[in-house]
Amino acid sequence: MFVTALAADAARIQACLDAVLARRAEIPLVQAMRYAVQGGKRLRGFLVMEGARLHGVPEAGAVMAAAAVEAMHAYSLVHDDLPAMDDDALRRGQPTVHVKWDEAVAVLAGDALQALAFEMLAEPVIGTADVRLALIAGMGRAAGAEGMVLGQALDIAAETAPMPLTLPEITALQAGKTGALIRWSAEAGAVMAGADATALGHYAAALGLAFQIADDILDVTGDAGKAGKRLGKDAEAGKATFVSLLGLDGARARAKALVDEAEAALGPYGAGADALRQCARFVIAREM
Repeated sequence: MFVTALAADAARIQACLDAVLARRAEIPLVQAMRYAVQGGKRLRGFLVMEGARLHGVPEAGAVMAAAAVEAMHAYSLVHDDLPAMDDDALRRGQPTVHVKWDEAVAVLAGDALQALAFEMLAEPVIGTADVRLALIAGMGRAAGAEGMVLGQALDIAAETAPMPLTLPEITALQAGKTGALIRWSAEAGAVMAGADATALGHYAAALGLAFQIADDILDVTGDAGKAGKRLGKDAEAGKATFVSLLGLDGARARAKALVDEAEAALGPYGAGADALRQCARFVIAREM
């Protein structure tokens, strides 16, 4: 069952993060880092590990790369939650880092988690120097001004724009903000094996957009208790979303079409990619 496999990989990733952070001094900064990496679906990490399994990559290296992308993702959430960004007080059902500590600790904890992600990708257990360099360079592009950070910048700019974003504009925004790290994660196993990542890249592009559409749907229809965060904030801010642009039924139909597209992209892998197909279906069926 997919949720069981997801939980099993999440536990392996958490153990890796805990072990790495246990080597740091027990100070408020590290406590905040450890707090920030607790919980969550670990979808990005799962994609790394499943892609690695698909290509026969040893688990020890795969889990280190998976933990690295989860550290990067955690940094992005810590910073997104800050008052200067999305100004959220709740994340994964718990107070956000800047609420539990303060804004300075949250900024520094996010900075340190970002640095930790690259440090972990440099670990020899991941593979040859060329493999590690490829993963590090790819992560830099996915997380920075060509990917996730660019998407966040566009999102912030849209809040004060004279007109709401169009569908192509919001699609491009989310391809960076949400999709870039998902794509890196899906392709990582192939990169570690020195294999062609084209099919997994196509899978991830569709999956990442479906994930964001599902998020927009949950922001309207979800249960805040299950989601573990404040819902309805996009509508309150008057921001364009896939739901506001396509309508609820249209957004659901688009997400389903993207899942079909993601599944079709996995054709070259046959039944071996069934877990990734289940992952795509999970993305639009989840409640958090």
